[in-house]
Amino acid sequence: MFKIKLNLLTKILIAIVLGILLGSMMPMWAARGFATFKSLFSQFLGFIIPLIILSMVASSIGGLGRNAGRMLLLTVGVAYASTIFSGYFTYGICDTLLPNLLSGEAMAQAPENSEVFAPYFTLSIPPAMSVITALVLAFVVGIGLIYVQNNTLKCAVDDFAEIITRVISSVIIPCLPLYIFTIFMEMAASNYISVVMGLFTKVIIVIIVMHVVILLLLFSIAGIITHRNPLSILKTMLPAYMTALGTSSSAATIPVTLQQTIKNGVSSSTAGMVVPLCATIHMPGSVMKVVSCSMAIMILTGGTYDISLYTAFIFMLAFTAIAAPGVPGGMIMASLGVLQSVLGFDQTACGLMIAVYVALDSFGTACNVTGDGAIALVVDKYARKKENIVVEN
Repeated sequence: MFKIKLNLLTKILIAIVLGILLGSMMPMWAARGFATFKSLFSQFLGFIIPLIILSMVASSIGGLGRNAGRMLLLTVGVAYASTIFSGYFTYGICDTLLPNLLSGEAMAQAPENSEVFAPYFTLSIPPAMSVITALVLAFVVGIGLIYVQNNTLKCAVDDFAEIITRVISSVIIPCLPLYIFTIFMEMAASNYISVVMGLFTKVIIVIIVMHVVILLLLFSIAGIITHRNPLSILKTMLPAYMTALGTSSSAATIPVTLQQTIKNGVSSSTAGMVVPLCATIHMPGSVMKVVSCSMAIMILTGGTYDISLYTAFIFMLAFTAIAAPGVPGGMIMASLGVLQSVLGFDQTACGLMIAVYVALDSFGTACNVTGDGAIALVVDKYARKKENIVVEN
């Protein structure tokens, strides 16, 4: 006998289809059982999210080290600026397009047969701290780790981050399909699944087009700085894009990204530092997905938003994106705390975010790693300029 191993996207797609098909015919006892699971899982998510932010951000900042050179700091700064730029770019496009695309559509308020979804019991699991407290504490600890000479605390923080990463990969991610199934079962029973599917189709198309545009913008900026043809250097990076599209993994794509970056004329030493680092910290495609999907849900649910709200959201999201664990779905799990604390998302909205994010996971990853080539070109230009100054002196 052989086992069929399904990836996370396939499992979630199956969960969505089954939820839609079974939502209107689920017997009450079974529906309440799924509702009980959803309630418990939601409580656990609320508990673990601050710990994800605290452990990952602190470990990420502390990993820079006191000996972080100018090139390293430049790479981090450019990668973060690129991620922030992607967030604002997405906000501008979505604020222009989505209100018209989704006009006249709205999410239903609650299932008519809400007694079906009452859990058998509930369990309150209050988080140890708020999301904002976790983020501030992570910065304090992370920056402190850079200056602490003893490595004991750094090892403890890294071990804590490893524990949280294992909880995500071994507990949260395997439970996501069942969580998504329950959400879509409830939506199907309440007769507004068609609105959600319309959201999926329209927003996914907009996101895919924006991925192409943001890559053209990033490589245009890199081309201007390096005096290179943007289309030519972007074309060289296409093998990395296609590899990431197939693997949905930045880490697995590093060898191809590194090879194509060097083919673009970046020195091997610069590429060897920038590409692996950016595979972890450069997330324009991921931030684009979260910002666009969250705006679509805000519009559908009648929520209000403005540039000031999304400024706070984008900056916090960029930090969590940089520190997100490198496991499938890690970015969206790390972002849930920001979605809840800044935008006020509830369980259903977070479930929709997870479903749409995973559906577009490969496109976001492809955008991330391809953009790494543009970052490498900019950093290499700086490195060569510094070398010329040293030679002249």
